[in-house]
Amino acid sequence: MNYYFAPMEGITGYIYRNAHHKFFKDVDVYYTPFIVPNQNREFSSREKNDILPEHNEGIKTIPQIMTNNWEGFVWTAMELKKYGYKEVNLNLGCPSKTVVSKLRGSGFLAVPDRLDQFLDRIFSIDMKISIKTRIGKDSREEFHRLLEIYNQYPVKELIIHPRIQKDFYRNTPDWDMFQMALSSSKNPVCYNGDIFSPQDYKRLIQTFPSLKRVMLGRGLVSNPMLAGEIKGKGCLQKEQLKAFHDQILSGYQETISGDRNVLFKMKELWAYMLPSFEGGEKHGKKIQKSQNLFDYIPAVEALFKDLELKSSTDSQCE
Repeated sequence: MNYYFAPMEGITGYIYRNAHHKFFKDVDVYYTPFIVPNQNREFSSREKNDILPEHNEGIKTIPQIMTNNWEGFVWTAMELKKYGYKEVNLNLGCPSKTVVSKLRGSGFLAVPDRLDQFLDRIFSIDMKISIKTRIGKDSREEFHRLLEIYNQYPVKELIIHPRIQKDFYRNTPDWDMFQMALSSSKNPVCYNGDIFSPQDYKRLIQTFPSLKRVMLGRGLVSNPMLAGEIKGKGCLQKEQLKAFHDQILSGYQETISGDRNVLFKMKELWAYMLPSFEGGEKHGKKIQKSQNLFDYIPAVEALFKDLELKSSTDSQCE
């Protein structure tokens, strides 16, 4: 089984990826948050920092591109090739309304003929292209046509989040449609969606025993040891999580100006990690209310001192 770390905008940038790779060794491939090609044909400073080879040393990293303009995609891919990348990923999964309104991300799925023309253009380049997709914008039935389109092209991997755009992250992933894709796709298929525990993974594999690739996203941000727990390497340890947190905080302090901006990033991360602690609501409020690092650091220290991780008492990963 290959384990992939899903791109999560604002969270899984190179600071986070390097820290995760240092403390948790069980992810095979990391995908970058999406790059949106612009009219100036240049990377933003954030995008450039995220894809620089020196910021991804020793980590297998695949940049993700989100656009409905084939020329912008080709330019971006060719620029990434200059940095040494041999594969890029096309984002057809983002459900954000602002993205979808521009026919990007999963919004692009609503115009399959235009998507087909786009793919015909971009698959002419000398790079491997994988696709991360939802199963439609408004209806699961859209996926039959979409899969026919994907099957026309040499997609490196088809990463499927079996929800429609309108689901966002509600409802349950459509495993019937995913089974259809496994049976009918001419390209390798990867599963993505709602794997939060080893039990979730076990149910997935029992249902799809031929599956060889899984992408973890929100579950892995909530529990950065998740891939290791799935592999039977034990539970996430509080000391390990604290060291991981401190590494990320240090990285942001070195690269981001001002406590306010650093705390914005850290608080976003805590929205995922806090539920992993027993009774973390009170400490979580103190963290969220902190206005500077002078307040934030003691609040975090108190949380780690006073609370235990839920997984530490769970025999599933002992």
